[in-house]
Amino acid sequence: MHLPISSTKKKEVIDITNKVQEILQLHSIQQGVCVLFVKNTTACLTTANLDPGTDLDMLDAFAKLIPTLPYRHPHNPKHAPDHILSSLIGPSVTIPIIDGELALGTWQRIVLIDLDGPRERDILIQVLQSSN
Repeated sequence: MHLPISSTKKKEVIDITNKVQEILQLHSIQQGVCVLFVKNTTACLTTANLDPGTDLDMLDAFAKLIPTLPYRHPHNPKHAPDHILSSLIGPSVTIPIIDGELALGTWQRIVLIDLDGPRERDILIQVLQSSN
């Protein structure tokens, strides 16, 4: 399954939880594991608490993690930090499915972090169903 997501800013945290849950319901998936994978090297996936302003706090903190270096990326050295940060956060998340629901914590949301937008991102969704 594919989940296309469009970002609207250069750097953006996008909550995709409800869209993923809708796909599970559409396919009547009750038990198993949901694996999400973003097919881009300047975007990543994780979970987060998204109280107001938390998305901007995350982006500010991420910016502090990556040092200013003379990057050698041949295509465009300016977005080398985006590739590095994407690798650190990771391209995938795995979430259990219990009774048709994503088994997330009370405040936990699934987020796509676009580090080089705005653009269209493609998230692959693979579900491993179980009978329990």
